[in-house]
Amino acid sequence: MTQKLVIATRGSALALWQAEHVKAQLARVAPDVVVEFNVIKTQGDKILDVPLAKVGGKGLFVKEIEQALIDRTADLAVHSMKDVPAELLPGLILSAVSTREVPWDALCARAPVTVDTLAHGAKVGTSSMRRQCQLLARRPDLQIAMLRGNVPTRIKKLDDGEFDAIVLAAAGLTRLGLADRITQELPIELSIPAVSQGVLGIETRADDAVAIALARAAIHDEAQAMRNLAERTFLLRMGGSCQTPLAAYATAAGGGIHMVGMCGMPDGSRILKAEVSGAVGEAARLGEQLAEALLGQGAAAILAATKI
Repeated sequence: MTQKLVIATRGSALALWQAEHVKAQLARVAPDVVVEFNVIKTQGDKILDVPLAKVGGKGLFVKEIEQALIDRTADLAVHSMKDVPAELLPGLILSAVSTREVPWDALCARAPVTVDTLAHGAKVGTSSMRRQCQLLARRPDLQIAMLRGNVPTRIKKLDDGEFDAIVLAAAGLTRLGLADRITQELPIELSIPAVSQGVLGIETRADDAVAIALARAAIHDEAQAMRNLAERTFLLRMGGSCQTPLAAYATAAGGGIHMVGMCGMPDGSRILKAEVSGAVGEAARLGEQLAEALLGQGAAAILAATKI
């Protein structure tokens, strides 16, 4: 009997690219498996006129998709890992983590400018408190305005003159063939990426051994999974959501893991940063250690001040 797998995905161009990518990798490792899509419109896709921080955060992009797994109307869920909350619903697990696409934030503008050469008072669009915080720390004169919608919609708003520049994830632009729209990839000194930015993840039911095995065979990168664990453990320890400017980025270093992290005020008036290094096998502990380093600098007060 032919086996069928159903992938739950959002319907945006980027989400569908990601689902198609996973489908192609599944076909490579299990050519006899029939893969279908269950395209779901999440709350995050429906509410476009309110900042994410005020309507529930990034979890709005995954709740209905996770429910499809629980309801068994899907077997796999494909996510941009930066959109996945630190805690999954009971009975679900992160079964596979991809290699990381370029992790940086990207400035897109109609002219060849950088963050430093944008005109005084330029209007910059972003939906991310993390990006807003780091941009304003560098350029407090910028006007940061809410930018929601999928990647092509955001690019169109830029082209229509609603913004002087916008900031998006370079990974999404690259995957959609829009890397030529990047005016500047923001260096880590200017903008530490979001936790797991550029990483794809496959979520499954914890008791679905077949789906777990196929997900791992299709895309899993164990080295990146450990760095992903470090970053997501940091997020969990910080109690992070998209209403708080938080960032963490883990890289391979000398056979181990090196992490940098940030916590700041949305207006960029205060930014705390820390770095830790350690063994790959201590990935979770490193994430906790990075969080503790920031909390020791006073991050708890920032978290309390920005909590909605």
